[in-house]
Amino acid sequence: MKSILLSWQFWALLSAGCAALTAVFAKIGIEQINSDFATFIRTIVILLVLGAILIGSRQWQPLTSVSGRTYFFLILSGLATGASWLCYFRALKLGDAARVAPLDKLSVVLVALFGVFFLGEKLATPNWIGIALISAGAVLVAYKA
Repeated sequence: MKSILLSWQFWALLSAGCAALTAVFAKIGIEQINSDFATFIRTIVILLVLGAILIGSRQWQPLTSVSGRTYFFLILSGLATGASWLCYFRALKLGDAARVAPLDKLSVVLVALFGVFFLGEKLATPNWIGIALISAGAVLVAYKA
């Protein structure tokens, strides 16, 4: 069991399952309120839970132990996350979860492309085929006949 907890594949699949539940729970949760306010409530919950995890597991670090470069990129990441959440909740408010989530998951395609173009990562032919299939699949699942 210990080896599976050290596997990135396990955590990635668990993330996917949690993300799927996020869409379902959020769609139900935003029925009666503004999507931006719903995002605010969700963010508070995340802060409280993560703070408890850090304190409970003694992983809290002094703020001075983090470099300026790290802060800069984590702040950019936080801004991108916030923008993503606001857009996602707005889309859920306006559309079906079964169609919104697949288009949102085009982020997988964008991460692969950004990784190649900005991070210098290399992808093989099967990887490019997968990117094309994910793109086509997301569009087909989101299509409303």
